[in-house]
Amino acid sequence: MSKFNRMHLVVLDSVGIGAAPDANDFVNAGVPDGASDTLGHISKSVGLNVPNMAKLGLGNIPRETPLKTVPAESNPTGYATKLQEVSLGKDTMTGHWEIMGLNITEPFDTFWNGFPEEILTKIEEFSGRKVIREANKPYSGTAVIEDFGPRQMETGELIIYTSADPVLQIAAHEDIIPLDELYRICEYARSITLERPALLGRIIARPYVGEPGNFTRTSNRRDLAVSPFAPTVLDKLNEAGIDTYAVGKINDIFNGAGINHDMGHNKSNSHGIDNLIKAMTSEDFKHGFSFTNLVDFDALYGHRRDPHGYRDCLHEFDQRLPEIIAAMREDDLLMITADHGNDPTYAGTDHTREYIPFLAYSPSFKGNGLIPVGHFSDISATVAENFGVDKAMIGESFLDKLV
Repeated sequence: MSKFNRMHLVVLDSVGIGAAPDANDFVNAGVPDGASDTLGHISKSVGLNVPNMAKLGLGNIPRETPLKTVPAESNPTGYATKLQEVSLGKDTMTGHWEIMGLNITEPFDTFWNGFPEEILTKIEEFSGRKVIREANKPYSGTAVIEDFGPRQMETGELIIYTSADPVLQIAAHEDIIPLDELYRICEYARSITLERPALLGRIIARPYVGEPGNFTRTSNRRDLAVSPFAPTVLDKLNEAGIDTYAVGKINDIFNGAGINHDMGHNKSNSHGIDNLIKAMTSEDFKHGFSFTNLVDFDALYGHRRDPHGYRDCLHEFDQRLPEIIAAMREDDLLMITADHGNDPTYAGTDHTREYIPFLAYSPSFKGNGLIPVGHFSDISATVAENFGVDKAMIGESFLDKLV
């Protein structure tokens, strides 16, 4: 019998809580990540008011310096800690895959100088469209359409760009390159980037609409990922006949592996929370695990180095946290965490190598406090033990600490 009948894991994408011990091995625009601190620097520079997460114990998580505007609770309602990444990477897929129990010892390929001619030429030959070479480099998704969107509207060329993540992104105006055509091109790009020296985590279709000076990316984004290289705890739950619900880009990140209920893409964090609550309140979801990704922190504010927007996004989540808690049943467990950092006050526009926060709450809790500092994969081991399935490659359960 499961200790918790349902477990709900919410990933606040990029909400790190301070540089990891190996942060200096990772760089951002040539600057080591050793001084990065997503939550700490937001709290210090623009203030942070998240009383609901504070109540669960966010301000109690051990740090060299306390979060400036998030006080520690003398009697929190939940359990808290921070978790360190083992895998060699600081991207979305690496973080999520490790959270589900994998150890990525060889990072995906990234292309800081843009993609090689061989890849671009193959895409041109397949699509019958030219690629704008000047866009072929790490680029902000909004800046690249601002810079090259007018040209695409005139010529019909493809905007292909990358980021610090192992991704190839194709931006296309929906009136110039129809969605079906964009998706076909992305599927082809996926087929030619499955092996080194171009093993990419994701191919991302980035459609947009509007006129020059007023372009807007739409919710018709599509991510084409590679499948995990080994079974994750999601796979083990699915094989045991246990419900697994995916909200947001979770289904894309795992290429559908181990997921038997997909709630679809999120149009925004708020829409993602709506979808999570829809799953939680469904009469069909009687027993199992839900996995949610809320990406706006990262996509809209971290990469764009906007601490004010990031702070406001955290405030919005915190204000809706009581709704999530209200949708819980007595024997549910809610877990809130992240997948990497993306310090909006830091150099460059890349993710940052950080600890991630971990908060846990259940209406059934009799206790509270701190869990020993562990690793991302400990989440998966805890889920596995709760539902009586084998854990994946790595991770140590802390289920016995949640009482």
